Amino acid sequence: MEPIVDDATLKTVIRDYVPAFEKMLHVLDQSAIERIARRLSEARDQGGTIYVAGNGGSAAIASHWVNDLGKATKRQGLPPVRVMSLSDNVSWLTALANDEGYERVFSGQLENFARPGDVLVVISSSGNSLNLVRAVELARRQQVATIGLLGFDGGVLKGMVDDFLLLATEKGAYGLVEPGHQMVCHILTACVAKAYRAV
Repeated sequence: MEPIVDDATLKTVIRDYVPAFEKMLHVLDQSAIERIARRLSEARDQGGTIYVAGNGGSAAIASHWVNDLGKATKRQGLPPVRVMSLSDNVSWLTALANDEGYERVFSGQLENFARPGDVLVVISSSGNSLNLVRAVELARRQQVATIGLLGFDGGVLKGMVDDFLLLATEKGAYGLVEPGHQMVCHILTACVAKAYRAV
């Protein structure tokens, strides 16, 4: 049986991926990471809650990051990071999707919790997911700061959030943007762990 993909094709995919990822990282906006880290640290110090939301691979990144922000930033005698992934409560998320529409799965949860001083971080490669757009709209009405970790050209969310970090790629380059967002989340966690003050 002939192989489905020939060796030359595999070599090309592997050879091209690393330079493309390096190119994306070469223009990483470090000042945006600094601004976002400060905003997250301020929310922690002031007792605000950080909500994180994403779809698909970005939902997995949100779950991983919430775990890290909640655990890896703890310091004795200092307030913990209050953080929640809006992608993790499957029963609530599917109830909202079934009863009110998938565009409401995040904003419907935020209605119960969001208050001034909180922060909503939306993770999206395309920047166009309607449920994230609705969550940002709700957050803004509730005086919740909004941050986007975005890819491709930033999409609609780029013009809606208070601040963003964009990993600019061609549209559809999920394989570059998603690991890039995961790396940025690790950097932000390390920044929040270091950027603290006694209360």
